[in-house]
Amino acid sequence: MLLRASLVKEPPHFAPAADCVRIHASPMLDPAKNKLLTSVGRGTPMGDLLRRYWMPIAALSEFDSQSIKPVRLMGEDLTLYKDMSGTFGLVDRHCPHRCADMSYGFVEQCGLRCNYHGWLFDRDGRCLEQPYEDVAQPKAGFRDKIRIKAYPVESTGGLIWAYLGPQPAPLVPNWEPFTWKNGFVQIVFADVPCNWLQCQENSVDPLHFEWMHMNWSVRLKDKGGPYSPRHLKLAFEEFDYGIVYRRIREGMSEQDPMWKVGRVCLWPNALFTGDHFEWRVPIDDENTLSVTWCFSRVPKDREPYVQEQIPAWRGPVREADTGRLISSHVMNQDFVAWVGQGTIPDRTHEHLGTSDAGIIMMRQRFLKDIEAIARGEDPKATIRDPEVNRCISLPIADRKNLTEGQTLEEIAKHPLGGGQLSDYVFQAGQPREVREAYAKAMGLPE
Repeated sequence: MLLRASLVKEPPHFAPAADCVRIHASPMLDPAKNKLLTSVGRGTPMGDLLRRYWMPIAALSEFDSQSIKPVRLMGEDLTLYKDMSGTFGLVDRHCPHRCADMSYGFVEQCGLRCNYHGWLFDRDGRCLEQPYEDVAQPKAGFRDKIRIKAYPVESTGGLIWAYLGPQPAPLVPNWEPFTWKNGFVQIVFADVPCNWLQCQENSVDPLHFEWMHMNWSVRLKDKGGPYSPRHLKLAFEEFDYGIVYRRIREGMSEQDPMWKVGRVCLWPNALFTGDHFEWRVPIDDENTLSVTWCFSRVPKDREPYVQEQIPAWRGPVREADTGRLISSHVMNQDFVAWVGQGTIPDRTHEHLGTSDAGIIMMRQRFLKDIEAIARGEDPKATIRDPEVNRCISLPIADRKNLTEGQTLEEIAKHPLGGGQLSDYVFQAGQPREVREAYAKAMGLPE
């Protein structure tokens, strides 16, 4: 069943479709529902819902130079590692012997060994060795009684994914862009000091593009204008894998791809714009890991292009000298909005308008999903069919250019792609070596 909401500002000839529901405003969340949707610890309703999905927690290329990485996910402190056989594992941060920090352990051919007393664990949490106990009481079988908490991990799209929910686990989604050829991909992380929900609400808020990314950017350059074309019409439609939002701005018509195709609030915690994904991964109730997967199609004369390694880097959130939030890049501007709402916003103070219909739709779906898993059902966008998961197509407004390619001259003239030829516009702090690798892939002059 598709749920639709169409919102019309002006002029009046942009009338909503007959099968759309006009939404004017809705009451804000009460304190109990606000807490329910923002609490992600194990045993909380939203925490248990989010644990039904695979979460991106690291990049494969990070493990070219390290074998162990501490991670915190939905309030759980964990240790991600790659053992000598190349197998990834995700286990509790603390050894079940005497709580030593496993992120300071060391990998073996199979598994991770605690550096304190040498207990060795495999990726499933089984204790394989207890060096002294195995000698002192070889027949006691003490190690067979010991397990460390462990979660499944898999790799797709250059990312490492973790699943913290009940078995049987669903499939890691193989989104269509993960299958694309002839592209330069980079993965970008940022630690955002606020709750995950306001980050994800941003994914279904098209109006903020006009003000935060367009008009504010003009003012940040000490210019008085011109301002961005205004939004005239918004629509939101729920589909299998999230919510599509559509918009018409001044100078556009209903034939524009941003209305005919739109963009995707990807379930449960991502934005998909066509050339990149942005996941908002809950670290805990007060912090979020922003994970961006960005695809840049190389010019046609650079094909065939095969990327040997997908680089990953971490971008800053605050200015090093002033401590102020960075506002120079698109996602940094988003971070300003999210953090500025407070660590966990008090949504009883909200006054939602017609442009917030997508946010209302999203909150309602989360509440329904919480009820669904309480009944023992799968929540929205759960993927279990391998045939479906061979390649999951999503709405992509710029599909032809991303899949068939353009010349470098055409890319330079593109309203979005052209800007990236001179700078990575989405997030501050791109390392020089990543920029050089991108320039080389695109055939840009040194």
